[in-house]
Amino acid sequence: ELTYNMHIILRFELEQALINGDLAVADLPAAWNDKMRELLGVVPPDDRQGVLQDIHWSRPGFGYFPTYALGNLYAAQLYEAAVAQQPAIAEEMAQGQVTSLLAWLGEHIHQHGRKFTPAELVQRATGRALSHEAFVRYVTNKFSSIYEL
Repeated sequence: ELTYNMHIILRFELEQALINGDLAVADLPAAWNDKMRELLGVVPPDDRQGVLQDIHWSRPGFGYFPTYALGNLYAAQLYEAAVAQQPAIAEEMAQGQVTSLLAWLGEHIHQHGRKFTPAELVQRATGRALSHEAFVRYVTNKFSSIYEL
């Protein structure tokens, strides 16, 4: 969960460089390894586990990766708002029960379909614009307890 967003940033930056003509396809494996070292401190042992490990670029699926990072932000912010409004949701989720959360999502998200933009919808559901703050709180709380930070 912590490194995945860095992986998304890596792919996004390389996609931009490819599309802008700043990076040749032939140079992509080396650029991948350089970015892996820079962002994550590791280099994959081969291209299969590195630049080629995901299917999106072979489809082609350029421009798709940022949606994963946005999904992480939306999920954290929506969950935090749901729990703030209905604290029992957290305990229910810990027990594998999703009924209350699904009901909250139905009321605040699903019923609207495409009536609102994502920005409008998250503002209406949570009372604030999309932000990184809920995600940072989520990973801080989760990993602080796991690693006794």
